[in-house]
Amino acid sequence: MDKAARQRRLEQLGRVCRERGMRCTIQRRAILEAALELGNHPSAERVYEAVTPRLPGVSKTTVYRALESLALLGVITKACHPGAVARYDCRTELHHHLICLHCDSIFDISDEQLDALVVPDTSGYGFEVTDFKVQLRGICRRCREHERREEST
Repeated sequence: MDKAARQRRLEQLGRVCRERGMRCTIQRRAILEAALELGNHPSAERVYEAVTPRLPGVSKTTVYRALESLALLGVITKACHPGAVARYDCRTELHHHLICLHCDSIFDISDEQLDALVVPDTSGYGFEVTDFKVQLRGICRRCREHERREEST
C-alpha cells in the first residue's frame, strides 16, 4: 500500500472514531499504520513487533485490543481459520482468501464469480447476513515446491 493510501486509511480511522464518539489514540494510529505497512494479513504478534520501535513500552495487550477495536470499527477485518492465530486484513473491500494448510499463509483473491455468489436466505434462522468471504484452502506454491524437493532427496 502506497503512502497516500495509508494516509487515507489513517484519516478514515479519525473520521470513524469521531462518528462513534471514540478517541483516535496515538496507539490506535500507530498500530493501524504498522498493520498497513506490514500488509499480507499480519498477526497481532507481528504488529506488536513492528509497533514497539515507534511506541516503546506498548504492551501486547494494547496491540491485541487495538486491533480488535479497529476490526469492530470496520477499518480492518479479522481473517481467521481453524487452528491458526487470528490475522488482520487491511483490505476491507469485498475479496476472498486462499489459505495454505501447511504454512498458514493467506493470499487475497478477487474474483467476480465468487463476488456474485447468491447468499442463501437465512431469515428462517433469524439471521441477517451482512458480509461474506470465501476461503479456499489448500497448499501454496512454496509449500508444494518444498515437498517436491524433500521427496526428491
